[in-house]
Amino acid sequence: MKSKAVLSQTEVSQILAAARTEAQHNQWAVTIVIVDDGGHPLALERLDGCAPIGAYIATEKARTSALGRRESKGYEDMVNGGRHAFLSAPLLTSLEGGVPVIVDGQVIGAVGVSGVKAEQDAQVARAGAQCLQ
Repeated sequence: MKSKAVLSQTEVSQILAAARTEAQHNQWAVTIVIVDDGGHPLALERLDGCAPIGAYIATEKARTSALGRRESKGYEDMVNGGRHAFLSAPLLTSLEGGVPVIVDGQVIGAVGVSGVKAEQDAQVARAGAQCLQ
């Protein structure tokens, strides 16, 4: 039987703080969501000025990344590369900004961010996801 790490509220708080710091440093109004490896929400923070839709989109980016075990940008690249049939996949978003949290080679959760340009969302998500390493 294999064992793997799981996110506790301590790590969730660290991830959220690292992502928030990155967003605030750049003056980006975003929503940050952290999910477990099954895509279930553990934390959500919508910074002042972020549109309400950001909460939904960030959650779906995080869920997509956790369930797919990769950055959500990979799915966006597939669709943009002509694989339009992938739009019917059971993921609710294929937008950049979802980043897996990886510990000892295992995906234990993901961070999703929405509110600014896609590459900026991903930058904030990576700051959170990589803070545990």
